[in-house]
Amino acid sequence: MPLNERDRIEILMMIGVGDRMRTQQEVCRLFHEMHPDREPVSQSTVSRIERKYRELGHVRDAPRQGRPKINENVQQDVILSALENPHCTVRQVSRDLNIGKSSVSNIFKRVRLIHELAEDDFDRRTEFCEYMMDHNNQNNGFIANILFSDEATFFLNGHVNRQNTRYWSQENPHWMQEYHTQHPQKLIMNLCVTLWTHCILAGNAERSLSLSEDIQDQKPFLTFYKRVSRGLESMKARIHANRR
Repeated sequence: MPLNERDRIEILMMIGVGDRMRTQQEVCRLFHEMHPDREPVSQSTVSRIERKYRELGHVRDAPRQGRPKINENVQQDVILSALENPHCTVRQVSRDLNIGKSSVSNIFKRVRLIHELAEDDFDRRTEFCEYMMDHNNQNNGFIANILFSDEATFFLNGHVNRQNTRYWSQENPHWMQEYHTQHPQKLIMNLCVTLWTHCILAGNAERSLSLSEDIQDQKPFLTFYKRVSRGLESMKARIHANRR
């Protein structure tokens, strides 16, 4: 249990003044004798209290910085906001209630957007794992010959947007929202990253780049980040140009 201001003043009185001062060890023992049901204080705690009094002239807690700690009333306000509007965003609740976004997110215990799993997907995943393990046991270099890739798609119409696909609920609402990917006003730009053994390939359909030499120099991720950042800035400029 942390010490409050009254406890610190009591420790100062135990230390004493002049030629009647007690040692830190004696103060710790005396405090424990007077409060046997509490956790004993350490000599370093006594030293900090004494030093704080000599430097500041008091032992009060310093004013806390930032927003106040979330209490039960604030938590209830956040939950009520979600009940009134299950599609509200963390940013909206944070702005309306003057609470940090991370605090709102922690209260909501946000669930990320995921792909729907079909009934037979679990069996397929198990079969794939068994297939990969079997082939890797037969050939140790099997996995090294696999290309792992991923891509990101940007939509100008904003339909496939995680900010627009949110539903807060204490129970699983089994809520789904369908999107039509074939939209006449959409613009898709792909950035594909492929990882192959000790080589990273990145780019789009028009151009790709290899970072295998940078891997050998042990500077792959910094170089990769810079090149991808330039690519994203170029995409951003093209998106704004098409919007005009």
